[in-house]
Amino acid sequence: MPELLVEVTRGERVESCHYGHVAVAEAQGRLQAAVGDPETWVCLRSMAKPLQVLPLVTTGAAAAFSFGDEELALFSGSLNGQDFQVAIVQRVLARLGLGPEHLQCGVHAPSHRPTAQALAKAGEAPSPLHNNCAGKHTAMLALCVHHGWPVADYLDTNHPVQKLILATVAQVTEVPAEQITVAIDGCGAPVFYVPLRRIAQTYAKLAAAVQGRLTPGPLTDAMAAVVRACLAHPRLVAGDGRLCTDIMQALPGRVLAKTGAECGYALALVDQGLGVAVKIADGHARGLNPTVVETLAQLQVWTPEAAAALAAYHQPVIKNHRKQQVGQVRPAFRLLQTA
Repeated sequence: MPELLVEVTRGERVESCHYGHVAVAEAQGRLQAAVGDPETWVCLRSMAKPLQVLPLVTTGAAAAFSFGDEELALFSGSLNGQDFQVAIVQRVLARLGLGPEHLQCGVHAPSHRPTAQALAKAGEAPSPLHNNCAGKHTAMLALCVHHGWPVADYLDTNHPVQKLILATVAQVTEVPAEQITVAIDGCGAPVFYVPLRRIAQTYAKLAAAVQGRLTPGPLTDAMAAVVRACLAHPRLVAGDGRLCTDIMQALPGRVLAKTGAECGYALALVDQGLGVAVKIADGHARGLNPTVVETLAQLQVWTPEAAAALAAYHQPVIKNHRKQQVGQVRPAFRLLQTA
């Protein structure tokens, strides 16, 4: 069962609560700490993005197209749709001989409000380039072009690119492909259910790979390359005003932070060689940020500077329409050591 993670107060009493699960694991699979049920099955959603980009590196496609850290970070990110992100997507598509019309991720307004407002003020409509999954889809198209696979149906679960991605996810999570439940993400791409503990273990592998603690090989090298790229370009993993980017900027070179829809979250703690996976049971975003930041605090992945930079995420205040503080969202859990 999920356990209490976050309380929402009004006045002196608790008005609402958010329950969920947290798992902290090592790369070898040992569960170090947990709250709730670490074996609960969770849809990876965008937590899968740093894994979905791995085949681009292992197959040689990234090298063939001269993709560097900027591109790999962008492909791993859930993008704000900010202009600097859109420009990289456009640049990559041009390199592939493709255009925005080949992106099948759908259209929504940029997640970055100032960008969305500027677009509307200019009388321009958003395009697939502004979708927060545009980077991931561009990476899939790059795999198709590299291998000579058709691009028209690249989202089909039976397409070679999706079969390759599923096989890679199965390998890194250590969940057999036939046991992974495949669903369809908000952007139309296949996405995967695996146990929360396996997500934590996988992100621990990402941390271990960049520290040279995993057995060398093409997949390990790819994992290290993706993590290094994300650490070098945190604004391409999310964008301005986003928790992922702000964590990575507050703890430079130490944490890969990656959100997923419906309040999943994963962290690769590079110095510790640990992975963290979080799931808020009700999918309500209000409970996620305090849980993630409190987990970093309890695991002592912390500096006074980081605490100050992330304070607004940690225990956000609730204000009424008169701008009076009337409550607070606060963590209410303690990680339990499992070994």
